[in-house]
Amino acid sequence: MIIAQRKPINELTGFLNDSKKILVLGCGTCVTVCEAGGEKEVRELAAILRLALPEKEFLEDTIERQCDREFFEKIEEIVPDCDTVLSLACGVGVQLAAQVYPEKMVFPALNTKFMGINEDLGKWTENCLACGDCKLGIFGGVCPVTRCSKHLANGPCGGSVNGMCEVDPENIECGWQMIYDRMEKLGKLKDLEKIEPPRDWSTSHDGGPRKILREDLAE
Repeated sequence: MIIAQRKPINELTGFLNDSKKILVLGCGTCVTVCEAGGEKEVRELAAILRLALPEKEFLEDTIERQCDREFFEKIEEIVPDCDTVLSLACGVGVQLAAQVYPEKMVFPALNTKFMGINEDLGKWTENCLACGDCKLGIFGGVCPVTRCSKHLANGPCGGSVNGMCEVDPENIECGWQMIYDRMEKLGKLKDLEKIEPPRDWSTSHDGGPRKILREDLAE
């Protein structure tokens, strides 16, 4: 899922200098799970902003997804009365909200951090860079692009100690130690002797936003 964190309050209040009536809009999917942009966080943020900016009016609502146009229909009667939308969604949701409401100011309330998993209560770890050429099947379900600090695809760098990365020995596990341990457990260490060719980064960095068209689904 997409992991995000709320922006500092002083940054948010700075966005709203010229606003009078603001809709604080939450998203009911990823940012709800990581406790950054769901109904609870909308209530909390709106309460803080009312104290910080008592001269302004704040409305609150949450839709199921801000990355899908159809869910904005839920608030179609609320938005016309507001001059600003403060979106508690990932960057994708903020941009779609700006497209849906071209006549409104739309500001991000969150910083989109990464795609990852929930490791423990209040702890999330990045697991995918969306590189566009997934190699998880080769490396036992552990991504070297994401989990290795140097993004190495052909074995460890030799700088790890006791399974920890030299970039930050206290906090970062060696991605290749994780790959080795996993492949050893699966009895697949021999597979790691194959040389992985250089990555074709054009699959994810070929200029402009990436797009996928499923002709069997497109009208």
